[in-house]
Amino acid sequence: MYSTQEGPVDCELISVSPHTDERGSLCFAEGEKEIPFSIERLFWIYDVQPGAERGGHAHRECSEAVFAVQGGFDIYVDDGRFHHTYTIEAPNQGIVVKAGVWCVLRNFRPGTVCVVAASAPYDETGYVNDYDTFLKQVRCK
Repeated sequence: MYSTQEGPVDCELISVSPHTDERGSLCFAEGEKEIPFSIERLFWIYDVQPGAERGGHAHRECSEAVFAVQGGFDIYVDDGRFHHTYTIEAPNQGIVVKAGVWCVLRNFRPGTVCVVAASAPYDETGYVNDYDTFLKQVRCK
């Protein structure tokens, strides 16, 4: 039985303080501070076509901090027991998705740029890409 009353235990919304002056605004996040892990990889997603989704997988060992530095999107997170959809739409707002949580990014606003900090280098074998397999794995823990 699923609950939508709360998000997965291994996800947390994070917010960083913008620094603004007459030159504009700047936000930053440091590994093992605002982002609760050492950053091993950084990537960004942009030019997502209307109706397209990104993600649709869980990581076996990698955690990620996901930010909308421009525009916005919805992120569905699911730990096999609880699931929730968060809206990320401010450059100082993000979500930490820990290993073992299924996530799907959708409803990208036009012009969105999403930046992701990952706790591990890319590893093709580190993904669970099938939702039924994911559910079987998390329910056997």
